[in-house]
Amino acid sequence: NDGLNDAFSGEHSGWHTEDLVRQNKVSRAAQDAWALRSQSRFSKAQAEGRFKAEIAPVELKTRKGSSVFDTDEHNRPDTTLESLARLKPAFRQDGSITAGNAPGLNSGAAAMIIADRTWAESHGLMPAVRIAGMGVGAVEPGLFGLGPVPAVRQALERAAWPLASVERVEVNEAFAAIAIALVDALGFPQEIVNVEGGAIAHGHPIGATGAILTVRLIHAMQREGLKRGIVTLCIGGGQGVALALERLAS
Repeated sequence: NDGLNDAFSGEHSGWHTEDLVRQNKVSRAAQDAWALRSQSRFSKAQAEGRFKAEIAPVELKTRKGSSVFDTDEHNRPDTTLESLARLKPAFRQDGSITAGNAPGLNSGAAAMIIADRTWAESHGLMPAVRIAGMGVGAVEPGLFGLGPVPAVRQALERAAWPLASVERVEVNEAFAAIAIALVDALGFPQEIVNVEGGAIAHGHPIGATGAILTVRLIHAMQREGLKRGIVTLCIGGGQGVALALERLAS
């Protein structure tokens, strides 16, 4: 089940996130608005070719010939608030989490090299960023979606960065409600969070999402000349992880 069911309660992560929704007073309208934001921003960035540099094309051979697979295919550019509002709750009859304001589970893979700078340069590789700080946090298992809050605070403390110095944030959209609650709890301006959409649009391949978001953040920082970024994810069971990344001069 990809670890989506809580080991303590046996309930699905979406079922538990309905408790987070109530505790943090996240409305259905706010969740749907975030989902539309994710779909719109991702689809716009995709159409502009912003993800080309971070995707390794794969040649697919069939009986009809071959084709190149080089574009994420999960997003729905035609999403509207009206179409989202028509969807029924997915986990509780009286809930507000739907298939539209949650990410799809799909296939994906990502890779990156983490190394000592001296080793990298001795092998002819130019480091893109340095890990300025990292954090791991834990909360009550049923509220796992808030795990990134202590993790991000720890990463910022270890990096000796004030929150206001962060220029870009990638938050895993495990559910729209989680992204909203994290932004509110941490105090990041929404305009620097998931600028090019998130997992609600591109999907959530469980084992790959961490690397996917990290690579996306690095490419965005390089492309836009940003110095400091944060990437963070919640983890089923009540944990959160975060990295503080600082772009290196090329």
